[in-house]
Amino acid sequence: MKVLAISGSPREDSNTKTMIQQVLDELNKHELDTELISLCDKSILPCKACYHCVKHQSCIQKGDDFDELFTKVKNAEGLILGTPVYHGAATANLKAFIDRAGFLSRWVASEMKEKNESYNFQGTVFSGKVGAPLTIARRTGQTFAFAELLLWFTVNDFVVVGSSYWNVGMAGKGGAVDVLEDEEGILNIKYFASNMASVINKLNK
Repeated sequence: MKVLAISGSPREDSNTKTMIQQVLDELNKHELDTELISLCDKSILPCKACYHCVKHQSCIQKGDDFDELFTKVKNAEGLILGTPVYHGAATANLKAFIDRAGFLSRWVASEMKEKNESYNFQGTVFSGKVGAPLTIARRTGQTFAFAELLLWFTVNDFVVVGSSYWNVGMAGKGGAVDVLEDEEGILNIKYFASNMASVINKLNK
């Protein structure tokens, strides 16, 4: 069983990636395979809202890294989305990925209705997978960015795992990579990791 983690930070050496790695280290102790992908060197174009995915169950945009990453998410049992907080929101590269992934996941599993018809969605490609967000901010904006990612997980039919507190870290003053100094934040996300491992193992027995 595998957990995929995606770092939305545009920096290779980042607080987001550092904090995610703390989670993955804990998951490895529970005999789960893990993989961390950073979007800093990936090209993810924004959604064109063309509805090509409705008829063809694939994204019309080719030549970037979306398809490879989408396949990795489909093949994993768990997903962690991590982002630094920019103006109260997730980074643009992570938002581009989740917009396209959310649309494609839904229309692979469902059909678009006419305007006078009601939807009765029966899940998405991600249904039953375990997931949760993780955000890093210097001071504030955590709530909005965390909620943004949390809403994406719930609307895409993930099983969302909680912790004793939100998965947030305080770091980055002056550009410093110092999230490991946030002792309380690290303890919270390690507790989250144990919860995630427990849920994945129970769901996949």
